[in-house]
Order: sequence, then C-alpha cells, then structure tokens
Amino acid sequence: MMRVGIGFDVHPLTTGRRLVLGGVDVPFEKGLAGHSDGDVLTHAVVDALLGAVAMGDIGTHFPSSDPRYRDVRSLLLLDRVAGMLRDKGWRIENVDATIIAERPRLAPFVEAMRQSLGAALTLPGDRVSVKAKTTDGLGYTGRGEGVAAYAVALVERAS
Repeated sequence: MMRVGIGFDVHPLTTGRRLVLGGVDVPFEKGLAGHSDGDVLTHAVVDALLGAVAMGDIGTHFPSSDPRYRDVRSLLLLDRVAGMLRDKGWRIENVDATIIAERPRLAPFVEAMRQSLGAALTLPGDRVSVKAKTTDGLGYTGRGEGVAAYAVALVERAS
C-alpha cells in the first residue's frame, strides 16, 4: 500500500532571526519568525509525511503552546516524525519540495538542503528533491514579507 501526503507552510521574515531552510543556515539579513526555528521547508515536509499516514499535522504533535519546542531545530522534529512513521510500519519512499522566496537567492543552498533533509529521513539524496522558485515580485513572497514551502511525500507500508 502506498500513500501520498502534501504539506505547506509559510512564515513571515523578520529581523533578529537566522534564516534556516531544510536545516541549512542561509546568510541573509532576515530570518523566519516562528515558535521553532521557523524552517518552512522542513515544516512542509513534516506535514506531508504526517498527512500521508493521516496522523494530523506539525501542530498536533509539536504545538507552539509547548515551551519544549521554543526555538527547536525543525530537523529534530522531522527526525521524530520519520521515527513515528517507521514505528507505525511505514517506509518513506521520496520527498519533493518547493520553496517560494524572492530573496535571498537559494540555488547555491539547494544541494545542502537536499542532503540535510535526506540525512534526517535516512534517505539517499536522489530520493529528496528541493527546488527554489520566485513569484517575480507578486504577493507576500514577492514583496519579501515571507517565505513559503510546499512538499509532497510518498510512503509505503513496510513489508
């Protein structure tokens, strides 16, 4: 049995925070606001995985009302979710994700993001895809107000 899940996340850009995407620190004058490190890419992947197996979303398992998750590395949450899926008898087959941001230019960091996500999921790099897109100045991402990410995950019942 195979299942597919989709995830989405968005956070506003703000001063005084690091910009972390896919577990990778991206040099930029702003970072993403959030209860955790604000890593929208990793959050979208978490939601895609949880959605594929009908286990809710990131807020269900790691609520922003819980002080344990204040400033936590989102890759730690992804690692925990991957373990939860394994414990329930699911194997992650692949992940495909897209980041939407006008700035900074993310292409130089995409490979590191793929490797970082793959390591947290114990997947080889060729089963994790990360793409970076702009909106050509349109909308909140185009105005530099925030960064968004979408992810799709395929899981299969482990034999």
